[in-house]
Amino acid sequence: MIKCPMKILFISHSYPPIVGGVETQNYELSRWLGKITDCTILANKNRKLIPVFLPFAIIYTIFQAHKYDVIIFGSGLLGVVAWTTKLISKKPIIIVTHGLDLTYRPAWYQKLWVQKFIPSADKLIAVGNETINAGVSRGIANQKFVFIPNGVDTEKNLTEASRADLEKILGISVAGKKILLTSGRLAKRKGVAWFVREVMPKLPSEYLYVVAGNGPDKENIAKAIAEQKMESRVLTLGYVTDKVRNQLWAVCDLFVQPNIKIAGDMEGFGISVIEAGACRLPVLASNLEGLKDAIKEGRSGFLIEPENAQAYVEKIQALFVDGSPREIFGSRVRDFVLENFQWKEIAKRYLEEIEKVVH
Repeated sequence: MIKCPMKILFISHSYPPIVGGVETQNYELSRWLGKITDCTILANKNRKLIPVFLPFAIIYTIFQAHKYDVIIFGSGLLGVVAWTTKLISKKPIIIVTHGLDLTYRPAWYQKLWVQKFIPSADKLIAVGNETINAGVSRGIANQKFVFIPNGVDTEKNLTEASRADLEKILGISVAGKKILLTSGRLAKRKGVAWFVREVMPKLPSEYLYVVAGNGPDKENIAKAIAEQKMESRVLTLGYVTDKVRNQLWAVCDLFVQPNIKIAGDMEGFGISVIEAGACRLPVLASNLEGLKDAIKEGRSGFLIEPENAQAYVEKIQALFVDGSPREIFGSRVRDFVLENFQWKEIAKRYLEEIEKVVH
């Protein structure tokens, strides 16, 4: 007897072309699940339409739930949809939980989403162990959770690029320069403004810091650059295409993710650091929250005490003593990502947990 593939309805409130870690994770997870089972996607692709998407998703799911074996919600924000669906259809429900899903501070959100809606799911798949800790500390049963890390398509972003390509992107000569890079959505917790204020002035002038991305902390970063007179050493590119981002990952010397602690905002995992690692770009990051799940010390990167500027300075200089960290550690970093974070393997782990809920 031939076993029919499981029928999954995957719902995401925020999906590419919207830019961000949750968006990337939802896209890749739904895509790779679709390679190994029957996965239908209902997704919102416009950030401004999220308030409209939530009630639409409730109505859609109530009437379509009977067609599927299980419904997966791509984030905790959809907890209200999950709760309503569960109330009416009794269909198995799984919610993928990210850090902010549980730490968002408003009292109404904590009372309704964290205490009522999100725990209504049959299972919560957390992208980081710190996310589980945040949920348990807020009263959600530990047995509701299972940790599965984010993944990366290890071939998707690989490209050939040179320092000449980098000079075209930056518009300056990089001869003799040591290039640090941060890419992704610029939230305050990413620590870019802190790094500009506290670390860059302590590094020698041959260090350049390239920041690729956009986000709510953009003005704070620009202010930090002006305060420290770092206009010639900190280069902000704003939003860049995937092609340019991939070239940056292929050429820069070291990726930095200097996250800082921000109340109510948490790094659930840190997709950028494994994407960079897959492109042979070593990562130096704060030993904080979900980054601890993404980075294995000495294998895929290096972890530093958060907001310890001197520790960052010393570690960066040590990593460059024998040349570019990319040349020294790049192959080792990519091998670790291949062994631990390939989406094709992560998707299989998801399917195993989904089958436990259904059966």
